[in-house]
This record gives sequence, structure tokens and C-alpha cells, in this order.
Amino acid sequence: MKRMRRAAVVTALATAATAGATAFAVPASAVAAGTAESAVAAYNGVCGAGYKVVDFSNIGSLGTAYLTWNATTGENCAVTVRARPGAAVYLHAKVFQTNNTQVSASDSGAYTSYAGPVYIPARFECVTWRGQIADQYVTKDGHCG
Repeated sequence: MKRMRRAAVVTALATAATAGATAFAVPASAVAAGTAESAVAAYNGVCGAGYKVVDFSNIGSLGTAYLTWNATTGENCAVTVRARPGAAVYLHAKVFQTNNTQVSASDSGAYTSYAGPVYIPARFECVTWRGQIADQYVTKDGHCG
């Protein structure tokens, strides 16, 4: 089983948000009760305390990619979780600022259960995130914090 670690490499640090910027954060309550249960693989909580699931997308029947948000730190975290852990396969989790792709973090490799967690600063920024298991993947955007 892959050991838990804070993040892969953050390729750049975000600059301080400009005054007057408007935030469009999606609250954790947007993932309605009962909705998360429909995910192929359950979120495993590896992003840590304070991170709430704001979106997820099934990767076929292989697993689920999750995007989480921590309102206290202003960070997003992404993780890709297999539905059925087993022999190592290629897994990938990535998150980046949509308008500044140099602020990016990713984790990939041959893993048995999950890829990530990966973190980026995203207060007052929109993010795009990706999850991949074997040759199937999802890419989503539209979350702003």
C-alpha cells in the first residue's frame, strides 16, 4: 500500500490575492448527502483534517477522482482512489490553477490503491483537476476558491 505523503511537487507558489477579488468557492454541502455514496470508490480522507469534498468524478468502474477544499488554508487537494485495490497499476492525480498552469501539483506511478494527495494554493483562483487509472481518465474544472 502506498504510504501517505503531503504532496508531490508544487511547481510554483501563488502570489497574494489582490484586494477586491471575488471568491466563488463551492461549499462542502454542494456534495449532497447521498451523492458521495454513489461514487465508485469512497474518498479515503488522505487530504487531511479540514479538507471537504467539493467535487468528484467516477473514472469508469475503476475508481473515483476527488477534489477537496480547505477554507482555512485556502488550498485545494486532489486524490484518485481505486474502487478495488490490488496489483499496482498506473494512477495519476493532478490539480492546477486554471489561469496559471505553473501553479500545479501531481502524483503518478504504479500504485495499489490511490494517487495523491496533491495540494495547491487556490484562494481567489479557479482550478482544473485530473484523475487517471490505467488508460481511463477524467478532467474537470470550474471550482474557484
